[in-house]
Amino acid sequence: MKTGLLLNIALALLMARLKQSVVAAAGVTFGIAMFIALISFMTGLNKMLDNLIINRTPHIRLYNAITPSKTQPVNRAADFAGFKNFILSVKPKDEGKQLYNASRIIKAIREDDRVIDVAPKISTTVFFNSGTIQLSGIIDGVDVDLEQKLFHLNDNIIEGTIADLAVVSNSIIIGKGLADKLIVKIGDVIQVTTPDADIAKLKIVGIVQFGIAEVDDVQSFTSLQTAQKLQGKPASYITDIQVKLKNIALAPALAKEYARLFDVDATDVQTANAQFETGTTVRNTIAYSVSVTLLIVAGFGIYNILNMLIYEKMDAIAILKATGFSGKDVKAIFIQLSMVLGVVGGVIGIILGYCLSLIISHIPFQTSALPTIKTYPVNFEITYYLIGISFALITTYLAGLFPARKAAKIDPVVIIRGK
Repeated sequence: MKTGLLLNIALALLMARLKQSVVAAAGVTFGIAMFIALISFMTGLNKMLDNLIINRTPHIRLYNAITPSKTQPVNRAADFAGFKNFILSVKPKDEGKQLYNASRIIKAIREDDRVIDVAPKISTTVFFNSGTIQLSGIIDGVDVDLEQKLFHLNDNIIEGTIADLAVVSNSIIIGKGLADKLIVKIGDVIQVTTPDADIAKLKIVGIVQFGIAEVDDVQSFTSLQTAQKLQGKPASYITDIQVKLKNIALAPALAKEYARLFDVDATDVQTANAQFETGTTVRNTIAYSVSVTLLIVAGFGIYNILNMLIYEKMDAIAILKATGFSGKDVKAIFIQLSMVLGVVGGVIGIILGYCLSLIISHIPFQTSALPTIKTYPVNFEITYYLIGISFALITTYLAGLFPARKAAKIDPVVIIRGK
């Protein structure tokens, strides 16, 4: 009963200064709407960039690196035992890119509960022949089904599909930049030269575009079987093992574990994309900082309005206290007044923020570098809406608390005597 009465009094005070109340609620609405629209757009942009780069990168890559031998012949010579040997210009030893016992390694990793799946790959440099011109490039031999499952290659294929690699023998999907330089299209046959000077003809069944010129100018894909045939290697020949984890945060630790366990070299996604992840973190930090600032500014607006309301309603407060309302009751009235502004402004702000995000998501985004993306990316994650309304309620509560405490301390005798 008393709570309802206090709320009615708070609403009456709000209606008495309707214009100021609307301005205060509009401040909350604008703050939340801009927070939701900005953070949804920024995180949507980051997710798009993640899909372009990080999602195309295995969480862990196992391979054999070409490095200088750790033990040189001079260190094994008995005549130089106990000496400090300084060796300059040590040349790397090419022990081959092949991962030995690859099938057993893949089987062992697949049994790990922390792993989603594993995809083998064969990577080799080649020359694409166009008349008398040779363009250098990279061919990745992939398991068609696993490549699509783990890395969603079809999302970047603008002509054809990755499934065509498994259907058409001696086929290839080439990068958009490479196709433009060779002036070829789907259905054409191109000639490639391997590092061993072997020449092969491959039929183009697709064109892929990642939006990164350095990649699109050299990258191409074929099936594992075609890549093995191209290099004259057996069916067991694998150069890379790509691992996708259920929790990407485990990648650095698991990479070291697998490298030690299988005696291979390993790279985790955080190390491979350290600069990119730093950029994502910076963009998120800026977006959150600007958005939170908007909400804080709205909170100060409410604080100022409530302060002014207290000074204008000194008589009403004095009468309330003189008729039996305690300081606690007066404090509750002004806190409820503030929370009403927060709830109304917050709800409208959420609706407006969603509408702004929806409008942004329908704005055409056309660029030749990213043909698969048609509109601006927006992330409609409900978490941002919950953060917005929670922050608005907290801000408005604090904005009303300090004026409410001041109103609770007003002495009605002093106010009435002054009148």
